[in-house]
Amino acid sequence: MNTSKNINFIAFDVPYPANYGGVIDIFYKITELKKLGYNIYLHCFQYGRKKSEILKQHCKKVHYYPRKTFKNLLIGDIPYIVASRQNDDLLYNLNQNSYPILFEGLHTTFLIKHQALKHRFKIVRTHNIEHDYYKHLELAEKNFFKKYFFKIEAERLKKYQNILRYADLICAISPSDFQYFNKKFGKTIYLPAFHSNEEVKIKIGKGNYVLYHGNLSVAENHQAAMLLVNEVFSKITLPLIIAGSNPKKELKQAIDKFKNIELKAGESVESINNLISNAQINLLYTKQDTGIKLKLLNSLFLGRHCIANSKMTDNTGLEILCFNADTPEKIIELVNKYFNVLYSDNEVKKRTEFFKNNFRNKNSAQILDEILSNNVLPENIKLNSQTATKKSKLKSLNTILNVLAI
Repeated sequence: MNTSKNINFIAFDVPYPANYGGVIDIFYKITELKKLGYNIYLHCFQYGRKKSEILKQHCKKVHYYPRKTFKNLLIGDIPYIVASRQNDDLLYNLNQNSYPILFEGLHTTFLIKHQALKHRFKIVRTHNIEHDYYKHLELAEKNFFKKYFFKIEAERLKKYQNILRYADLICAISPSDFQYFNKKFGKTIYLPAFHSNEEVKIKIGKGNYVLYHGNLSVAENHQAAMLLVNEVFSKITLPLIIAGSNPKKELKQAIDKFKNIELKAGESVESINNLISNAQINLLYTKQDTGIKLKLLNSLFLGRHCIANSKMTDNTGLEILCFNADTPEKIIELVNKYFNVLYSDNEVKKRTEFFKNNFRNKNSAQILDEILSNNVLPENIKLNSQTATKKSKLKSLNTILNVLAI
């Protein structure tokens, strides 16, 4: 019996530094599996982010592939996020071993139905319901050409997602995503997002500002920041910090009108975490109810009072840890109510108790390890015939591939 633990990861981006949602999930999944003795063969697409020495320390081998660019983003039936991640060298390198393949995101699935990979165990980690995500991007975008691209991409992604029938297992990142993919394809499990926090590190006492943070170049986050500036903090005098990368000119101009609002741009991950820890209130607001927002998890592990709208928290399992506010008026009410309320040791203990059993990387990794080590899929998973055939062949040959189910 082959008892070594091996897995191929195909990442849509270089997953270090782990400084935004999708790569955070990938990087900390890698680190947890390494702790359990896995040899990880990482294949990542590169477009702007540098090669990483840190990844070498966590992986048996790291391959980099350039992401393709096209002059016309609207040509073809395959979504741009998928077509731009096709590479012959990737196929060659995957065929240098016989280990299971984890496709991180629909973005990386161009090869999933390739005949050369027909007998491999294939898992797709879904990071979103991608066509819904791109539809939201379309609605949030003001630039006509970007808006039209997001519209076409959403349409292509909705058709393309049927490629998931070639996966042996789908691993959804949120309960609502699980319901969607399991209803459509079966063979789906819910596996919580991997993240950077191993323990609750909330400071008791009081902070002296309210924080909103996010990648400010993303239309969703830009819109949220503009709403907070114009409809919340224009009406109160409490200090607000908006932190994040690449803020737009429109946001800068809006902030300049108010003395109580400070913009912190281009902050490091460490600096953002310090801002979260020292804030009195962390504000979390989104118009997209897709996937799970890892900044919500981070704020709950590190920050004091958290105010969030229902689209940020619904179907995440984290609703009970936040104060809910869906309108500017309700946000103002809760900010005024809790800005001077000390965060107590009892409150820290409540969060600590919650996270002992929920959203623990170690627990999720153990689920993966059990599936990998025993070649047993979770109960109640409806397998396709191809998977059933593979399992039968493996047993008859008395060999067990270390099958990753994420």
